[in-house]
Amino acid sequence: MSFKTLVSCEGLARRLDDPDWAIVDCRFSLGDTEKGRSAYRGAHIPGAIYAHLDDDLAGPIVPGKTGRHPLPDAEAFRRTLSGWGIDGKVQVVAYDDMGGAIASRLWWMLRWLGHDAVAVLNGGWDHWTRGDHPIHVDGPQQRTPRTFRGESKTEMVASTEDVVSCLADPAWRLIDSRVSERYRGEHEPIDPVAGRIPGAINAPHVDSVGADGLYLPPEQLRDHFLQVLGDSPPDRAVFYCGSGVTAARNLLAFAHAGLTSARMYPGSWSEWIADPSRPIETG
Repeated sequence: MSFKTLVSCEGLARRLDDPDWAIVDCRFSLGDTEKGRSAYRGAHIPGAIYAHLDDDLAGPIVPGKTGRHPLPDAEAFRRTLSGWGIDGKVQVVAYDDMGGAIASRLWWMLRWLGHDAVAVLNGGWDHWTRGDHPIHVDGPQQRTPRTFRGESKTEMVASTEDVVSCLADPAWRLIDSRVSERYRGEHEPIDPVAGRIPGAINAPHVDSVGADGLYLPPEQLRDHFLQVLGDSPPDRAVFYCGSGVTAARNLLAFAHAGLTSARMYPGSWSEWIADPSRPIETG
């Protein structure tokens, strides 16, 4: 049995010694990009390797063209995964300390390369430490390299041109995953321009997780996203955020709800505004 959306702390604890399970620590802070790596070196789940959002889960930024976290070249990411000891037989579990907001990026990227046996640790680092599970404190760890051969699924990705086309077609639903203040353009702490892509509706990624830090039950998530979709079918949904990271959290919740085939605009808002001629909307 493979886990394709979420796995519990108890479920992971039972498989810590399984070489066909790879644990990836994705802790990261936009305000201090080395904070997550430092936290990992201090303590992490036994056997976990570390994935840095900027260095491992994103490609080079091209000023005036890409967003803040463009997708890496597929072959380059395959090499990264191979070095992490991940191949087609491995169950991957990603975690962070932000309710899956960063770990979901790795979840989505592995699925983008055709690897479905990947899940996010429900509750993440906070629930792991709260549950009296074992912790490794003796520095970084490594896995024996394997060969990852997955092929990219282009149908999971929406380009800027695809987004423009979606806006002209009422059958499509463009969904902004950022918090409401950023969606409305009232507060923009990261990108140089505030606002949203015209026509997008708001479904903040934080709404997929309850006050306990766990993802909402599948039936509750399904009701939530069906309201967001309106008359549009799930395969006509495109999610975006600031740079293609927290949109993956919504896509994870979408999949956990049993809804499939939605796409991500990886460039997201930070790529949209890279061209000042593109329209924006506020309010």
